[in-house]
Amino acid sequence: MPDKINFIVRFILFAVVHSLFATYWAKKVLHGNGHKEYRLCYNIASLVMFGWVMSANRNSEVLYFVPGVWSLIMYLLQAIIVLILLSCLIQTGVGDFLGFTKNTTSSFSNTGWYSVVRHPLYFFSILFMVLNPVMTYQWLMLTIISIVYFIIGSLIEERRLSEEFGEAYRHYQQRVPFIIPKSTSLLSRR
Repeated sequence: MPDKINFIVRFILFAVVHSLFATYWAKKVLHGNGHKEYRLCYNIASLVMFGWVMSANRNSEVLYFVPGVWSLIMYLLQAIIVLILLSCLIQTGVGDFLGFTKNTTSSFSNTGWYSVVRHPLYFFSILFMVLNPVMTYQWLMLTIISIVYFIIGSLIEERRLSEEFGEAYRHYQQRVPFIIPKSTSLLSRR
């Protein structure tokens, strides 16, 4: 199988497995059977599988590179985005995200970056990927497939949050953009 197709097939397998194990059913079955470290195991397995995906096309051809100072600006923007992503994780709980702690309160974040866009982790991850100054075929395919995956994942998460939080979440959906913030919201963000 050619490397390019192998990469796409691996990513699709990753997305299916990752999504299936993120479902309420899988959490209930695995967590209900005494697997208290479910989230931690889920994250480790996802990381290993993602490494397997990225190893599929290691010698991907370079489509373009941004020269000189412009590439430095893009790397700086990526560094800023990483800081924003970390602030989003801190807001929602790094320990919960990684699987070291369990959040016992039942609420959703609607302040900070979550007041600008409902899915800031996906939005800023997409920006990070698009701002890569060295674009290989593999990185381009990863970016495109990830955008589709993020949108589908966001829609599934929206349905779950709407069921869990009802009218409060639906009101939040009306106020805050889905995955692309309004430019005025981004510019007014401190």
